[in-house]
Amino acid sequence: MLLERRSRDGILDGSITMLFRRWRRPQVVAGRTYRTTAGLLIVHAVDVVDPGALGEDDVRAAGYASADEVRADLRGDPGDPVYRLRVRRATGPDQRELLAGQRELTAEDAAELRRRLDRLDRASSHGSWTAAVLDAIAANPGRRAGDLADSFGRELQPFKVDVRKLKALGLTHSLEIGYRLSPRGEAYLRLSRSGRPAGG
Repeated sequence: MLLERRSRDGILDGSITMLFRRWRRPQVVAGRTYRTTAGLLIVHAVDVVDPGALGEDDVRAAGYASADEVRADLRGDPGDPVYRLRVRRATGPDQRELLAGQRELTAEDAAELRRRLDRLDRASSHGSWTAAVLDAIAANPGRRAGDLADSFGRELQPFKVDVRKLKALGLTHSLEIGYRLSPRGEAYLRLSRSGRPAGG
C-alpha cells in the first residue's frame, strides 16, 4: 500500500489510525496486513463513506484539521467511491526485514536464491534480468528508479514491479529515491561473483 509522507509519519508516531482513499474498487481487504513505508500495516476495517459527511473524529484520526482538508487531498476520479481504512501498525519484527539483514549466507542459501532468481528469469517476458538489475542497483545506490529503468530500455512501472520481486527475496531495500542492496543482497552478490554458489 502506498503512503504519502504525512500519513507515514503519523502512522509511525501513532497519531494516525485512519486513511481515506478514492478508488474505483477497494485495493485492500479488512483483516489483512500490508507492507508499507511505515512498516507492516494491519487494515482492521474498510468501508465506503460520503466525503461530504465526514465526522470530526474521523478527520482527526486521519491527521487532518478539517473535513475540507481531507476532501482536498483525495486523488482519483471524483465519481469513484471514497473508502475509509481503519489501520494500525503491526507490532513485532518484519520477517522480510530480518531476512534482508542477513550478512552471511551458506552455499545452500545462495544456491536456493539462484534457483528462485532463475525462475524469475524464465518467467519473464523480456528475458533474463535479475543479475543485471542486482548489479545495477549495487553500482548505483540511490539512483532514481526512472533512470535505472531507462538504462535497461524499460518502462518505469514494470521495472519497479521486478525490483519488488527482488525485495520480496530480501535482496534490496527501497530508499526515498531509488534502491540499494540489502546485506543479504550484498552477501549473495559476493558469493555469486566468486563462482562458489552461482551454479546451484
